[in-house]
Amino acid sequence: MTSALELFCHDLRCEITPGLGGAIAGMWLGDTPVLCSTPAKDLVSARQAGSYPLIPFSNRVGHAKLQWNGTDHPLVQTSADEPHAIHGVGWQRPWTVLESSPQFALLSYEHKPDASWPFAFDASQAYKLTEHELALTLSITNQSNQAAPVGLGWHPYFVKRPGCRIAFEATGRWEMNVEKLPTHRLPSSGIHADCDFLDVDHCFDGWSGVVHLRDDVLHTRISANLSRLVVFTGPSRDTVAIEPVSHVNNAINLMRSSGATAEEMGVCVLQPGESMSAEMSITVERAP
Repeated sequence: MTSALELFCHDLRCEITPGLGGAIAGMWLGDTPVLCSTPAKDLVSARQAGSYPLIPFSNRVGHAKLQWNGTDHPLVQTSADEPHAIHGVGWQRPWTVLESSPQFALLSYEHKPDASWPFAFDASQAYKLTEHELALTLSITNQSNQAAPVGLGWHPYFVKRPGCRIAFEATGRWEMNVEKLPTHRLPSSGIHADCDFLDVDHCFDGWSGVVHLRDDVLHTRISANLSRLVVFTGPSRDTVAIEPVSHVNNAINLMRSSGATAEEMGVCVLQPGESMSAEMSITVERAP
């Protein structure tokens, strides 16, 4: 397995695990964890990491059944706890290091069609660290011989400390059923709330592209060039998942069941050789 990479600039540093899904094991400002961080040497799964990439889809494909252009593609059920395919394949596969320095890393992954995803693609992740910010770029190119649906995003877990408060603007929220699949959209202005008793596991759309997470120790700003956001936390959890994503949960199946267009659901349909990219940044400073 490829050794971990460490990026550092002044007091900000992060550790990347190319061999475990190209995940970010942890991110720290001095000794204070920004993400829910595990030292790379102790990480055994990308699901334990502070953040991992969502590619070529985010969240769930309901019941691990993908139907595209009239063809059924059974997918691998990710977990025994749920009947769905979850978070794509990138976080489950090793990535190759193309370039690395103390403030920059570039990783790649080449996907051949398999039971987890039937369309070939190439992907890359770029990480750039400055004094106060980690900037990320995630890209995908369709290498199959047909048009393919794709989506991108990230799944960072932020530490929920005393006094933690989240704030962001949106226009809608997708309600969920007991299977954790979206059912319908309701108007929503976003969230401006203390996190101690917040109970949410939803996809928001019409997202403004910025989230502020503040507590007694840090002020963290999460921004992305995406218009959808998944937020997941609960009173018993010590993390807040803040996930910039390109499409609605279970979007491809929702297109089929509701008649919604790919554009309405946020699904990007790439022709052979076409590419898509997304950008996210995490900016952090100590609370005044």
